Amino acid sequence: MKDLAPDHRLIDGKAVAARIFAACKAYTDAATNMPRLVSISVGDNPEVAVYMRNQARGAERAGLRFDQQYWDAGITQEEAKANIQAMNDDPTVLGIILQRPVPDHINVRSLQSAIHPLKDVEGMNPASIGNIVYSDVALAPCTAAASVELIKETGLDLKGLEVVMIGHSEIVGKPAAMMLMAEGATVTVCHHMTRSVAMHSRRADVVVVAVGKAHFIGPDMIKPGAAVIDIGINQIVDADGNTRIVGDVDTDAVKEVAGWVTPVPGGVGPVTVALLMRNATVAHKRQLAAGWVN
Repeated sequence: MKDLAPDHRLIDGKAVAARIFAACKAYTDAATNMPRLVSISVGDNPEVAVYMRNQARGAERAGLRFDQQYWDAGITQEEAKANIQAMNDDPTVLGIILQRPVPDHINVRSLQSAIHPLKDVEGMNPASIGNIVYSDVALAPCTAAASVELIKETGLDLKGLEVVMIGHSEIVGKPAAMMLMAEGATVTVCHHMTRSVAMHSRRADVVVVAVGKAHFIGPDMIKPGAAVIDIGINQIVDADGNTRIVGDVDTDAVKEVAGWVTPVPGGVGPVTVALLMRNATVAHKRQLAAGWVN
């Protein structure tokens, strides 16, 4: 039996990621004395362990050394902050990745703020997010940047494009909206107090959704031919009792209306990891310019 032809309505995040990884590998192959990425997990969390494995594989593809550190769940805020500050001063550390969630007694925003902006490869320091307001998006939060990258993959011209962002979190929705405005798009942000999300989404050329609700977006909420970027990751149990991962979009139904839609898995996720590695190469360039590394 012949393989079915690929569905060209589905944006292939793995192919986009592969191109980004290849560019990163070309950069690291040409660099000398490349420092390492440090990924920190505070306490024991199975989900975090999955993220770290994915990032370790991504770093290998990008030609970057990857140091996984597991800090005891009982570490104090002061000890954690001192460790991060020591890494800021360590020229062998290229970038610092702080995995979430962290134990309740740890103030994650304070630790994110402690990571120097030149080593903030996740784009989580308030200074990094603030830079987006001034159209400096080179070290933006990776998931937000992935959504923009995938919109560009459609070939649509972002200038003047009507985009509806559904979800306004500090690490995805808000920075993604600002990045899209920096590209010239007209952006409407919807959230839990928006009176009619569908009223906004039905007129959009592009809908980006990150709300954490399985199949929140159906075909009746999408304009024919629009692009739909699904950032959601939700675990559901089907009628047979099997657990599977789905997005915030009812992909099978929506792709009959939309021009493009990102699948889950295989859409935003792979690009997010690849952009983390691209951020690392950007950080290296900036550290070179600042005289931090040779």
